[in-house]
Amino acid sequence: MPERFVTRFAPSPTGYLHLGHAYSALTAFAAARAAGGRFLLRIEDIDRTRCRPEYEAAIYEDLEWLGLEWEAPVRRQSDHFADYAGALERLIERGLVYRCFKSRREVLEEIARAPHLAADGPEGPQYVGAPLPPEEEAARLAAGEPYAWRLSLAACRDHLGAAFGALTFTEEGVGGGEETGRVRARPEIFGDAIIARKDAGASYHLAAVHDDARQGITHVIRGADLFAAAHLHRLLQALLDLPAPAYRHHRLITDENGKKFSKRDRAVTLRALRAAGATRADILARLGLA
Repeated sequence: MPERFVTRFAPSPTGYLHLGHAYSALTAFAAARAAGGRFLLRIEDIDRTRCRPEYEAAIYEDLEWLGLEWEAPVRRQSDHFADYAGALERLIERGLVYRCFKSRREVLEEIARAPHLAADGPEGPQYVGAPLPPEEEAARLAAGEPYAWRLSLAACRDHLGAAFGALTFTEEGVGGGEETGRVRARPEIFGDAIIARKDAGASYHLAAVHDDARQGITHVIRGADLFAAAHLHRLLQALLDLPAPAYRHHRLITDENGKKFSKRDRAVTLRALRAAGATRADILARLGLA
């Protein structure tokens, strides 16, 4: 039987945490405390080209400075590539994914020729394709060409049948379009989403869905900019026979011009603010959490 309330904060160590991260972490931590539940920290470091040990060390330092506590050991995704490979293999065995050898430029060119496709999905082009003929695929593999594993919407519909159109998730916050309550999942907004690559064992989507289930997460609390991901994650949960957590998307913290903070904006990193003399109380007040 699942625990009553388990949530997590799952940053990627590709830069220093900023005010937006602080708001998300503090919101999740407070929610766990209020529910008498558990708060977990997860390091999402599957991007081995951008993740750095110094950024991971800074995450722990910044969160401790904010007064957060979490359970040990901390799950680091880079320690679990075999787990994600196993999840991908299940999708391969069920015929739900295919290798796509097209570059981004080739995808955009194909979309330009096909009016039923769109270039404005949550993560870029809403590309919908199909597996190559076995002989051509074998030749490309033998040549060592790069490829991505794409989730086939057509195969998913066939596999789930009527359940595909009936997929829903619970939104306890507010989505990007003011959605709340029971929301119908629309994974088609991603097209045939990339869930792994030849040189990267898993995408954020596959790893996050796997880990949320593995860690018994009952509530995913994160910024509204990730609301669209819930549509795809609900589909992956159904395909992999995983439980579906409730989602609680919160407002984004923005600057005076309404622009979302990013890791490239060094002036609002917790590290820089602390160096300038800011206190934890200053951060809470600035975030409206005092």
